[in-house]
Amino acid sequence: MLRKSPECLIVDVGGVGYEVTVPVRLLAEISESEEVTLHVHTHVREDALLLYGFGDDREKRVFRTLLNVTGVGPRLALNILSGGPVDDFLRAVDAEDTALLTRLPGVGKKTAERIIFELREKLPADTSPKDSVYGDALSALVNLGYRKTDARGALDSVYKQGDGDIETLLKEALKILNK
Repeated sequence: MLRKSPECLIVDVGGVGYEVTVPVRLLAEISESEEVTLHVHTHVREDALLLYGFGDDREKRVFRTLLNVTGVGPRLALNILSGGPVDDFLRAVDAEDTALLTRLPGVGKKTAERIIFELREKLPADTSPKDSVYGDALSALVNLGYRKTDARGALDSVYKQGDGDIETLLKEALKILNK
């Protein structure tokens, strides 16, 4: 790395300096003297070629997924990832927590709701399903219109009882959800 500024890194690659914009959190972790490996997303516009760098491939994938949300461009996606760990963001989307998302820089209530609506099934969940039957039952309940957090809570209490087939899981979870 050649230089570090408040918004980006100037990275030396084979004698050529590239300006790479990175999340603030990553910028704080890197010192000017150390060698750095970045996972780079190249964003092409009519008037510019912009590089965005990330500490790992997972963060880069979340960034790219955010770019598919209506009204979210690279700058806002980067601000979202600068707001804290990726896992916190994924949990907020999974739990449909608009309050947490609106605390991120540049995210208002409507943008938070849009992010949740468009990404809740696209982003990797923070917690993986216990098995494929549990995952299928969770997906079925979400498709029936139940919130993922409510469906997960109902399934967790039913799953503890040891009922392993999908019909029983769904039947008992629906009883809990419809109380």
